This record gives sequence, C-alpha cells and structure tokens, in this order.
Amino acid sequence: MNISPRKLNAFLLFKLPSAYFCGVRTKSLSDTTCIVSVKHRWINQNPFNSMFWAVQGMAAELTTGALVMSKIKSSGQKMSMLVTNNDATFTKKATGRIQFTCNQGETIDKAITKAIDTGEGQTVRLNSKGLNKEGIQVSDFNFEWSIKVKNKK
Repeated sequence: MNISPRKLNAFLLFKLPSAYFCGVRTKSLSDTTCIVSVKHRWINQNPFNSMFWAVQGMAAELTTGALVMSKIKSSGQKMSMLVTNNDATFTKKATGRIQFTCNQGETIDKAITKAIDTGEGQTVRLNSKGLNKEGIQVSDFNFEWSIKVKNKK
C-alpha cells in the first residue's frame, strides 16, 4: 500500500487530530518532494492575528516526516524514525494560505541506504520552507530525523 496525500490526511484525522482540525493538509507527495498547506483561520491564530508558530511547525514537520515514512515504506525494511532536533526562523507574519515544501527525497534515500548497509542509526537534516500566496517566505524549519533499522527477533 502506497502512502498518498489522501491517506496522510486520513492519518492526521485519526492520529494527529490537532493538526487536522487546524487545517494542515498534504497536497502532494512524490519521490523527491512533499507539499503541505495550511490556511490562517480563527482556530490556528495567535493573539497577533497571524498563524500560531506551532501550526506552522506541524505543517513543516509533516513535509519532512511524510517523505521519511514514504522512503522507509519503499525500502521494505522495518525502521524507526524520530525527530531529535529542530529549529525555525520566522521572517514575516503568516496570514492567508501558507504552503510548506520539503524537496530532499534523495537525501533521505542516502541515509536509509547507509542505515541498512551499516546497521547503525543515521541522522538526516531536512528543511521545509513556508511561503505565502505571493511566494514570500514566512518561515523556515529544519528537522533532524534519526532513522534506524529495527532489530529482527
């Protein structure tokens, strides 16, 4: 079973309902890129009438996490994945629809291959940028993912 935007959005509803109800939605997922969108609304705003930073973080993390999940599934290996570090920069008020993009599928492929070949855990640093409808960057997130092949028992 392939991971698709529709399946990811259903996953959000049942496993991460706060992201789903805040409007986080996967728009596309390919071998190299994941795009997630979220619209500024009453439920996800801060007191300054822009999108709360944590909602942006949920959308940004999903772009990176969905790519990692998809790549792990494609590898055929049972692997664990965990965010071990993250940082973010905010450069403009997030209003309207914000689109987050991670296009580092090839970076993930290399880390998964190395984890499988060596049997050791690997870390991969992935970036997701949030752009408004004018194409202006409003936030920039980095997530460090740890991936490790699960021991066969």
